[in-house]
Amino acid sequence: MSAQSYWMRTAPGRAYPALDGDLRVDVAVVGAGIAGLSAAWELVKAGRSVAVLEAGRVAAGVSGHTTAKLSAQHTLIYDRLAPTTAALYAESQRQAIDHVVATVSTLGIDCDLERVPALTYAESADDLDRLRAEAGAAAKAGLPASFVTDSSLPFPIAGAVRVENQAQFHPRAYLLGLAEAMTVQGALVFEDTRVVDLKEGEPCRLTTERGQRVTAADVVIATHYPIFDRSLLLARLRPHRELVVAAPIPAGRDPGAMFITTEQNTRSVRTAPYEDGQRLLIVTGESFTPGAGRVNERLDRLRAWTTERFETGTVTHWWAAQDNSTTDGLPFIGPLHLGARHAYVATGFGGWGMSNGVLAGLLLGALITAGQSPWSKIYDPRRLHPLREAGPAVKAQTDVVRHFVADRLAVPDSDDLTGLPRGQGIVIKTGGQRRAVYRDTDGALHAVSAICTHLRCVVAFNEAEHTWECPCHGSRFDIDGAVLQGPAVKPLPPAELDEPQD
Repeated sequence: MSAQSYWMRTAPGRAYPALDGDLRVDVAVVGAGIAGLSAAWELVKAGRSVAVLEAGRVAAGVSGHTTAKLSAQHTLIYDRLAPTTAALYAESQRQAIDHVVATVSTLGIDCDLERVPALTYAESADDLDRLRAEAGAAAKAGLPASFVTDSSLPFPIAGAVRVENQAQFHPRAYLLGLAEAMTVQGALVFEDTRVVDLKEGEPCRLTTERGQRVTAADVVIATHYPIFDRSLLLARLRPHRELVVAAPIPAGRDPGAMFITTEQNTRSVRTAPYEDGQRLLIVTGESFTPGAGRVNERLDRLRAWTTERFETGTVTHWWAAQDNSTTDGLPFIGPLHLGARHAYVATGFGGWGMSNGVLAGLLLGALITAGQSPWSKIYDPRRLHPLREAGPAVKAQTDVVRHFVADRLAVPDSDDLTGLPRGQGIVIKTGGQRRAVYRDTDGALHAVSAICTHLRCVVAFNEAEHTWECPCHGSRFDIDGAVLQGPAVKPLPPAELDEPQD
């Protein structure tokens, strides 16, 4: 079983240069995932000079590890929205999907785009009233939605919300095609270029970790979790991680639709074209907070569910995806903070990053070029819904405080690492400092500070992916401390095991 995203393996892509000098453009976009590239594409088409600055590789972060559903049906959301908000939400999501379809056709991008229905289902009859209400609310919002009691899944369901004419695709192939098209039209794309500072103004100025400066009239922060938080968005975002497994199935057993249930800690199902006329069954689930541990157990449960329910053979691929949910359930897309005039953000996609990422590009493109969008109010990061958000916000911050305090107290005092197996990591306290220690497969020890460089929570080891993860805000680091995922922008510093470190 390959521990690699199928999307990453099958679309290696070209390399883009790192920024090696100062630069001035109309718009600087920080982050080359679906939100950043979609925004850049809209701005390039509008005649703006654009630079995309990516800390890693283009479309290799969250967008390269997604399930890649393009759907306006986001489990159970429409019934809890006010009718006017639901209608705007449905319209914006539907237009995002249609925009991808049109872009693929116009640019001739080969990305396995397929139009299929999407179903939110339940196996338990206890949820039928909620499903019926959701189907009715989605239909009133303008989606082709209905309540059904059967499906093409190979096991019985009690009921489902079915929405017609949604889509699925190869996300990395699409985004690589988009990046190529925008560079042909003059956009600049830089990889291995981590931004660490933003000074807003007229113009704005970005600084990279190597000291280069990018001057721009407008800046878009599209880094999944905002690396600059100037409106306390971190208090209104909750990171969560999900596992993905994939297995080949005969084409004749393809259920021909996308499915999701919130039961059993989430199960999301789709297929993709595969080798020798087969289809690749892709199943996502086992949602957990980064740093929560027992990831191998979760992976085993998801793999067992997949092979039992679909009678597949060997699971050939597995990977993991991460996203952030907001306290009111709608993404934050718009001005970065209350006084922002030229800085924008896109985050909080709640597991639906493909449609929301494209939507973010459309919305931010309209705000920067025209100053308005019919959807801006419902996605505005500056909005506040105290009654609806108070409970989730308090819980999110209570969890952060609990981790900040309790995780420090739980670190054992020890300098004896003889029992640490190869391929495993542990957090210990030695010399008065907390260390994150990993023993590699050759037996060598790798030690870094266990304190996250974002807001100083204690990291934990992910034994399946061999990474250090912050349970407070979702930052992730490799075994030598390099940043894999923000909001952290600085690595975990190396640590000695035999003497205290500052």
